[in-house]
Amino acid sequence: MSNGVSTSTDKIIVDRSRSHRNKAVSKAVRATRERLQSSSKGNQIFDREMIAMHAGSVLQGASIMPLFVITLTAIGFYLNPNANLFAWALLMLSAHAISLLIARRANRSEIAAIDVRKWRRRLLAAQVLIGCGWALFALQGCNTCTGDSYYFYKGAVLLFAISVTAMSVFMLRLAVLFGFLPMIVTLLVMAVLSREVLDIGMTAICATAVVFFHYIADRLYRSNLTLMSYQSEKDDLIVELEVAKSMSDEARRRAEEANLAKSRFLASMSHELRTPLNAILGFSEVMSSEVLGPLANPTYREYSGDIHRSGQHLLNLINEILDLSRIEAGRYDLSEESLSLLEIAEDCIGMVQLRARAKNITIREQFEPALPQVWADEKSMRQVLLNLLSNAVKFTPQGGEVMVKVGWTAGGGQYVAIKDNGPGIPEDEIPVVLSAFGQGSIAIKSAEQGTGLGLPIVQAILAKHDGQFILRSKLREGTEAIAILPSTRVLQSVPAVADAPAVERRRKSFA
Repeated sequence: MSNGVSTSTDKIIVDRSRSHRNKAVSKAVRATRERLQSSSKGNQIFDREMIAMHAGSVLQGASIMPLFVITLTAIGFYLNPNANLFAWALLMLSAHAISLLIARRANRSEIAAIDVRKWRRRLLAAQVLIGCGWALFALQGCNTCTGDSYYFYKGAVLLFAISVTAMSVFMLRLAVLFGFLPMIVTLLVMAVLSREVLDIGMTAICATAVVFFHYIADRLYRSNLTLMSYQSEKDDLIVELEVAKSMSDEARRRAEEANLAKSRFLASMSHELRTPLNAILGFSEVMSSEVLGPLANPTYREYSGDIHRSGQHLLNLINEILDLSRIEAGRYDLSEESLSLLEIAEDCIGMVQLRARAKNITIREQFEPALPQVWADEKSMRQVLLNLLSNAVKFTPQGGEVMVKVGWTAGGGQYVAIKDNGPGIPEDEIPVVLSAFGQGSIAIKSAEQGTGLGLPIVQAILAKHDGQFILRSKLREGTEAIAILPSTRVLQSVPAVADAPAVERRRKSFA
């Protein structure tokens, strides 16, 4: 490679420095997948998250309990001026402070899997301590109260406490049941000893409320656990999509760089490849035609003819590869001028006529008269029509027919359609034959195989002209190839035609 070429073109195509970028993402994928696939391990991880969420919830609602206790103490002291209420309030605030300290330590600690049970027991013990405070509240009585007002007050407070606690500690399993078990035991003992209907009713109501709110808290816990599982699955999918996208982008980038490097290499090697081939073709033609004198051995003349034909075939293949490479590399420039599709079609038919007669193939023409000229590259358009005509003759059987049509499209453009009655192409193989180096099963079985670049070159040339290529084929019925140039390439408007309905039908057929 010359010194004038930039070093950027010599860079390594595979970027090895990008491999580390996906390591963290891949690690997250493996961790999430292990968590979801291993039930025991997954539960432990979710339990850690639930404990952390419970600790955060306790810290966020730290002011609710003191306000609640102060309000209850004030109302209770109004109903029953008893100093025991202040002692109870001090005990409840102390138990709440202990619960906050445990929650703060849990929130600041990195809870390991082996420490989950220990922290759960600590948090449950804090709830049991608060429950003992509510049990002491249930023991409070009112000697100066008349009627059932104090029972109503105490029952309302206990039910409210059960409901609020259940909603705030549902992320800690069994917290409601363990927390209010001392209160239920206390109420049950009081009901058994007093045998009062009010005590029995309060015990039954509170026990029912604890069971009910325990059920509600357990359902909320399970729902939250399910949501966390779904969130993990979603995160897992997002991470996998990111990894797949990253890998796809990297693979596409490498493929594009490799394809561009290949195209640049082949495009720059045109002179180096063609020069020796031209020399081989020239000398072999001189030898086979015996320009410098007869060859003593006729076998040598036959060999020189074989060399010339093989070299010509190789040169055609190289030209096709180089044409496609130049197109892909963006080095295929059009030399546009005004030309007639009718004249090009007639010239190309004349070029393949000899080969068609050798196979007893009839080439029929159906040209619309007085077509205006188009603005296009003459060499490229000849290559398009020769490729399509050569394919039609190649795959048409002995005694077959090839129909060539040139005319208007419905949009005011011009088209060239070449239809044969050969074996056709299976519908699922049409994308294959339109791809570079792609060949259908019929072509593979044929004795006249090519490189599989003819149709891709046709597509690329028409795309450079803002045109369109359509390939229609049915198995055992034949193939029709249509090259279309847009109306912007036509140098004058559509002329007036007497038989308008017939023209309109032809335009719609090639729209």
